[in-house]
Formats: sequence, C-alpha cells, structure tokens
Amino acid sequence: MFVCFFQSVFCFLSVAGAGGEMVVEKAGSGPSKPVGDRCPQQQEPLGHAKKSKQQVSDGFTVKAMMKNTVVEIEKLDYHYYLPLFFDGLCEMTFPYEFFARQGIHDMLEHGGNKILPVIPQLIIPIKNALSLRNRQVICITLKVLQHLVVSADMVGEALVPYYRQILPVLNIFKNMNVNSGDGIDYSQQKRENIGDLIQETLEAFERCGGETAYINIKYMIPTYQSCILN
Repeated sequence: MFVCFFQSVFCFLSVAGAGGEMVVEKAGSGPSKPVGDRCPQQQEPLGHAKKSKQQVSDGFTVKAMMKNTVVEIEKLDYHYYLPLFFDGLCEMTFPYEFFARQGIHDMLEHGGNKILPVIPQLIIPIKNALSLRNRQVICITLKVLQHLVVSADMVGEALVPYYRQILPVLNIFKNMNVNSGDGIDYSQQKRENIGDLIQETLEAFERCGGETAYINIKYMIPTYQSCILN
C-alpha cells in the first residue's frame, strides 16, 4: 500500500511539473537520445551509486513536496497519512524506505496535537516493523519511536498500554552491542548500534511515559535499569 501510494505521488508530480522543488526529479532529466546514438549502458561504480542516492536524499522533505500540491503538511489528514508512513517502516528498498522515514519525521515535526489521537493506529505498523527482526529496520524504527515520544504532549503516556506489543523484540536485541575489541566501532558514530539505540529508546519511554512507565518497562525487560531512579 505504501509503495503504491508513492508511485501515484511520483506520477502526479511528473504530470503537474514539480518545478525543481523535489531533488528526486533531477535524476534522469534531459532530452532522450535517438536509439542509434545511445551508448551501451555501463554499470555505475559503487561509490557513484552511493553519491547518487545521497543526492536524492539531501534536501528532500515532505513539507517541500507538499509545496507542489494544494494542501499544506499541517493540514493533512493525520489519521490517514501518518499510519500510511508508519507502514513504510517495513520497506527496505530505496527510495521507499527513505520516503517513509523522512515522511514520518516531517509529520511528527509539524503534527502537534494531531499526533496523540492517531497513536492506536500506529501500534500495528510499529509491531510489524520490529517483528521483521531486520537490524536496519529496527534501528530506523527505534529512532522514529524516540522522535514520537517527544513529538507532542501525552504521547509518551499514551504508548504505555502498548508496551507489551512493542517491547518483546527489544528484549531480544537489547544486549547485542558490537564488540570491536581495539578497533573503532563506526556504528556508534552513525547511531546504528542496535543495543545503544534500544537503551536510548527505553530511557526516552521512561522519561516521557509518566509514573507507570518504568514498572511496565521492567516487566517486559527485566534487565532494564531506571535512568531516573538511579
């Protein structure tokens, strides 16, 4: 559903003429050559492919994309679009995984009091993403959860009843830190160390979840130590 949604968005923007707002539209631009003048297609070097991917990512936000449409991001129907973006957390293919991640952060940034009523609709997409047990997906989902709990008032408290659906997978991966010996663990610099991200997320849950947050976290993850009481 998420992929189909963004394919339709791309079609709309290509017809409407984005006018350069979206960085994505820069890829593949220019007049097409006649068949006889086309050079044999060469495989892109790995470094160039990563650079192209970064160019697509840099500067893109859903807010910028919405400038090409009638509706501003603050006026979107959050009951429809926010769960749709959360469904995209399961995506592992570029650019869909990037659009899902960026869309979530943009909507959380501008959602305000529209976010809290949508929390029950976000639990299943979050659980589905964590249940994949894919390290990349889990790391992205954890960063989204950290943003979610601070995105609006009472969101942290609203998540407490759903800890039993969210935390079991985190209990499995909690102690999976990379032991690089005397080497350098670059995953910590990139915030991709899954054990550290889980600890950060649990601490954010406790700080924002109210008085009962720690008890409920401790019930699901017995090895967790309070960041407030200690």
